Amino acid sequence: MNTITVIGAGTMGNGIAHVFAQNGFKVYLVDMNALILEKALTTITKNLDRMVLKASITEDKKRETLANLIMETEILKAAPLSDLVVEAASENFIIKEKIFRQLDEICPASTILASNTSSISITKIGACTKRPEKVIGMHFMNPVPVMKLVEIIRGYATDNLTTKTIMDLSIQLGKIPVEVNDYPGFVANRILMPMINESIYTLFEGVAGVYEIDTVMKLGMAHPMGPLQLADFIGLDVCLAILNVLHDGMGQPKYAPCPLLVNMVTAGFLGVKTGEGFYKYTAGNRDLIVSERFLK
Repeated sequence: MNTITVIGAGTMGNGIAHVFAQNGFKVYLVDMNALILEKALTTITKNLDRMVLKASITEDKKRETLANLIMETEILKAAPLSDLVVEAASENFIIKEKIFRQLDEICPASTILASNTSSISITKIGACTKRPEKVIGMHFMNPVPVMKLVEIIRGYATDNLTTKTIMDLSIQLGKIPVEVNDYPGFVANRILMPMINESIYTLFEGVAGVYEIDTVMKLGMAHPMGPLQLADFIGLDVCLAILNVLHDGMGQPKYAPCPLLVNMVTAGFLGVKTGEGFYKYTAGNRDLIVSERFLK
């Protein structure tokens, strides 16, 4: 396996492209928006510069990594040339369905099609193609260059060879792959999202404030980041989408999204990406400032 296409140049996509390129793969990073591609390249370059400063890579390795990256706005110029395509588009089945149907038409029969989805059924995505045995979940954690885990989701029709290939590839990237079966939320988000949702309910019902909830979980449970800060980091829209998948897939009220989360997403307060969620974020400021909406 030599050539990889990553579809979607947002936070996850550019991180995935970075990791593959740093490990010697030729990588096409595809996004229809040229400005997003430009921003992605800037982000990858800054992350590599930081690694050079920390002496975790050399200046030569940085140059090699950037040389392995090709920015592309047209999927037809990239995906048909690739041994593996990793989709990292929005957490929306309709968008993913369209992408996978197109990939199935334009890619060679040998190409493995992977999704970085954090909750959407791999079986359902695979069923959109004529090669469900070659469709698999490859759920990286954010930030991708730092986090070791890759959750490998095996769809109902995913075959043993595809699974072994992606497990071995993840190890080649310096990651630790964990194979899981295809049920709503997989493992990571089936456990994480109810905790985040319960934290939002705890705030919604007036049990404690934002700072207090996060402090209890950080100091009492040894979490590196409080659940409300983590929700902001993930994106409140992404949290809501995953909870809706869990609620629809399981049919249990314990997965119902908190009304406060629904209102915040509807109003456009999505966390770090919009500058405000449970906390307020300003460029260059690393201090956590609770949103005035949640101050007593």
